[in-house]
Parts: sequence; structure tokens; C-alpha cells
Amino acid sequence: MRTGLSLFGLLVVLSPLHAGTHNSLLDVSADGSRLVSANADNGSVTVVDLKARKALHELEVGDKPEGVTFLGKSMIVAVAVYRSDRVVFLDASTGKVVHTMKVDAEPYGIVANKDGSRVYVTHEYPGKVSEIDTKTYKVLRQMPAGAMIRGIALAPDEKRLYVTEFYTGVLNAVDLASGKVVDSWKGHSTDNLARQVVLHPRRPKAYVSHIRSRVQVNHGNGSIFPQLSICDLGPQKKDEKRRSAIGMDTYNGVYVVTNPWDATLSPDGKLLYTLYAGTDDMNVSRVIEDDYKEIEPAGQPRRLGKNPRAVRTSPDGKEVYIFNTLDFSVSVYDKMVDEKLATITVCAPPKSPEWVRGKVLFSTADRPLTSQRWIACSSCHPDGASDGRVWKNPEGMRRTPPLFGMAHTHPLHYSADRDEVQDFEYTIRGRLMQGAGLLRGPLKHKVGFQKVELEEKLSGRSKDLDAMAIYSNSFDFVLSPHIVAPGKLSDQAERGKKLFFDKAVGCATCHTGPYYTNSSLTKPYKLHDVGTGGDPDERMGPKYDTPTLLGLYRAAPYLHHGKAKTLLDVLTTQNKEDKHGKTSHLRKDELADLVSFLEALPYETPPSETPNTVKDRYVPTRKKE
Repeated sequence: MRTGLSLFGLLVVLSPLHAGTHNSLLDVSADGSRLVSANADNGSVTVVDLKARKALHELEVGDKPEGVTFLGKSMIVAVAVYRSDRVVFLDASTGKVVHTMKVDAEPYGIVANKDGSRVYVTHEYPGKVSEIDTKTYKVLRQMPAGAMIRGIALAPDEKRLYVTEFYTGVLNAVDLASGKVVDSWKGHSTDNLARQVVLHPRRPKAYVSHIRSRVQVNHGNGSIFPQLSICDLGPQKKDEKRRSAIGMDTYNGVYVVTNPWDATLSPDGKLLYTLYAGTDDMNVSRVIEDDYKEIEPAGQPRRLGKNPRAVRTSPDGKEVYIFNTLDFSVSVYDKMVDEKLATITVCAPPKSPEWVRGKVLFSTADRPLTSQRWIACSSCHPDGASDGRVWKNPEGMRRTPPLFGMAHTHPLHYSADRDEVQDFEYTIRGRLMQGAGLLRGPLKHKVGFQKVELEEKLSGRSKDLDAMAIYSNSFDFVLSPHIVAPGKLSDQAERGKKLFFDKAVGCATCHTGPYYTNSSLTKPYKLHDVGTGGDPDERMGPKYDTPTLLGLYRAAPYLHHGKAKTLLDVLTTQNKEDKHGKTSHLRKDELADLVSFLEALPYETPPSETPNTVKDRYVPTRKKE
């Protein structure tokens, strides 16, 4: 057992605690009078008067705000707006936007230093942190910080940032003096979907909530598990393990929780609050300062509202604030989360009631979606994205595809064995989710890999299935960060575009139209043998549906089996027979040009309606001019 204070601990004791040291959809002002919520689905931020228990202002900030932080002791708030590529500064006192600045792609987590002079923002793609001067609204520097990073926390001495890699759960330390990664805490190879990191206020400990994705298992109680990794931030000692993990599904006895999303510590570091968005639960844990057991439950999990995604405490630690995002409200609790003190509505439900219902179903691991509570649709498709994994499914190795543009690219699955989202009733009732299903009555029996889903028409037979289809078909693309401007390519990408459409190369033979796919619901379906179906575990190949190429720049690994680690691999090592376009004759510079064009997709916004667009989707109402 370690004795005495580390350098980290000494600096913490000498440093006053302050709000905003780790990323979240919620933050509380230093004086405890105001709370702000980032309403990701509404594109807004709400300012709440905590004394009066009411919302004061709701401000539009852009598409998908994912983080908020107060600047020091002021009422100025900085907001990371993920899909709009901007940081917005607003005044919580006046309810007005102070400044909006364009930043690089995918700003997700955001924290401020104690005096509010600096803001640090993670950019998920390609994986860097921007340091912003809040007086001049200038990006002072950008620091590479890992692959696909999201979570961020600032050390109490403000000498290091700690960031989490979303798809690997790796925790990286960035030295602010040099701007370089100086340390890393790697966990298990199955670690996945780490959105956040919390630092203990007095001890050299970091807490990372995430899941584990066991890609070799296709079963509802063996594929995905909730985890809490605890990292020792002290200096590396010989043969010492610096990262340990706790399985949160067994932490509460037989009570399973799903999809850990957010966490926070009480100001004194004695209580840890962890949220589970998939089962609408929270663990309140006592922190044990023994470097061994680390935490223990303070009672059974607390039941919360729908899809809790953020938790904060008051500066004095007497109150806990929880953002139940699909109730569109913040609940106020006592310190132990035993008594609800208030509920404050922060925004109206977005889009349509069907869309909201669809997201509730997509996000939950409760019945009737599952019977075991380990997995939700969002466990593999978080907010329509991919989990970055390749799964050993019964039909063969399958990379998890993102759902962006899906409304226009049916049929579904690489094997085109589903022609409507409602067909995933088979998945809900199958081995993976083991649920009762959303449709009353039996389904046509599936034998082996027979495409019986194409025979069973489910649209219109269940309001819940239709709602899930509307939500699942709602995801659209943002423009690639690899373009000069909307609709304008770099010179290299222009050269690659010519190669792409060159008949001698043949990419555009299958990757046609605004979504760069000839996937169509017109029968017979256009399936192609591109030389990738030779795996011994493959059961439905060797012909596959043509996937869209939009958004490729952030969708590695590639191909249905994920064996192409890079886009260059797609064109070379995984295309030796020239079945996937004729590329063997291209020079290295030409291959680089072609990759540059692929990375630039989409360089213009694709249409919201095509001849292949499905009816079950949310269509925004156009605002009157």
C-alpha cells in the first residue's frame, strides 16, 4: 500500500477545486447559482437558475453541442458544437451569445482552466486538442493527443491534460509545456466507447467509464459489458499495474447496467457517481483510498429518467444534478441521490414524437428490446456512429457500419438480407438481444441464412418498430474536413476524382450517384463479388451490397470484414485481383490522389431525396423565409 502524498496529491491539496475540470453535457458555475445543459438533439444550450429551480434561457448554438464549461468564476460558458465545428461562448447572466468561432472538425470535450483564460477542446477526428485563448478567441496551438479522442480532464496543477480514445478506451496524458503525449494507460483490447475521464481531486487517480466489446461472441449476455477503469497517475514503478478495471454488470450483484456514459466525483472525492444511459441507472459509490478495492457500492443502483447522459454536483457537494436527455430535463437530488428535490425542464422534445420514441427504443437495454439488459442498439451504433469493431457474426466477419445516409442506401447489411429497418425485429428476438420484440405475434421462421426477412413485410405493423425505423433513418452526413471549402476539392483530390470516374479504373461502375453506391431496392439487388468473400467463416458471400463511400475518412477499418486498415489497403493489399476497381496499374502518386478524393467525400451535401429514399424517416419542416 502506498503511503504519503505523491507530487500529484500535494499539488491537489494546494490547489482549490473548481467546476469544469472534466467534460460533460452539464456544468455548474463556481458560485453554484447557475447550471448549463448542452441539449445535443436540439442544437441548444439552456441556462438554469438553481436557486429558483427554473430554466432562464435556451440559446441556439449549432448542430449537436456535446460539451459545456464555465470559464473560471465568471458567467461565461464555452460550448463545443460537434457537428457544426465551432466553439460558442455565451453569457449565462444575459442569455446571449458572446462569440462564435470556427474550429477544426468534431469538437467534443471541453474544459477551462481555473482563471478562465484558456479552453481546451478535443477533436475526435483526427485526434487532437485545441488550446483557445478566451480573450482573443484565437486557437493558440493544436496538440496531437491520440486516435479518435473524446474525453478530457485538466489536472489540478494545470500541467497536464488527460484524454480518452473513444474506440480503445486508452487514456493519454498530454504535457501542456511541450504539447506532447508523455504517458498512456492502456487497458484490454476489448475496451471501447470511452467518452469521458474524471480525476480525483486529492489522489493521483483517473476514472474512465466505458464498455468492453467481445467481438468473438454473438450473444446477449456475452458480447458487451459495462466497465470502470481506474488509472494510477503516479510515476511508473517496476512491475506495477497502473490500470485496473471493474465489471459494473456484476458490481451490483445480479443487477445488470448498460452503456456507461458519464461520471463525476463529489468535491471531496469521497463519492463517485456513474451513469448508465442504456438502463437509466446510476451507481453511487464510496471511494476507498486503498489502491486495491478502490470503490464500493453505497446502496443499490438508483433508478433515473430516460437516457441519463450527464451528472454534476453543486460546489458544496450537497446536491447532484442529472440530465435525463430523453425526458429533456435535469433532476436535482440530495447528495446520496436518495431524494429527488426538483425536476427542471430544459428544452422541448425535438423533431417529432415518433423520432423521440425511436431514440428511446434505440437507446434502451430494457424490455422488450432485451431480456438480459446487457446490450442496446446504441451499444454498437452510438448516436448512429460505428463502434469501430469487426464482429464475428453467424454469417461471417462483419464490420459495424455507421448509419449515416441509411435512408437512401437500402437494402441493409453487407449481404442485403434486409430491406427495411423494421426487419431488425429478428435481431431483437435473436441470440444477440434476446428480447420479446416490438411486434405482436410470430414472425416467419428463419432457417440458417435464408433471407426470410425480405419476405416478411413489417412496416406499418408496429408503431414502435416504425418509430425505430424513423430514428435509424434520420442520420445524415456532414462535409468532410478534407476539403478546401464546400463543393471545392484540393488539387490532389481533383486528380483523384478524375481517376475515380475513369472507366479504366472503374470505381464509379458500382459507386454511383450522390451517395456513391448503386445499392437499390429495385430487384434483383445488385450484389458484387469484389474478391473479399474468401474467409473460412463466411456464410453469405462472396457477393455483397455496395456500401456508400461518404464519410470514409473516419470509418476505418474498411470492407465488410475490416481487413483493410487504411483506404490505401482497400486499393492495394485487399485488391490484388483488381476486382475492387482496377488499381494495380496505378503509380504511388496516383493511388495517393485517389485516396485524397475518397477522404474528401462528401465534399458537397448529398440530396435529402433520391429514387431509393425510404418513407420511414424524419423529414424536417422547412422554416419560412
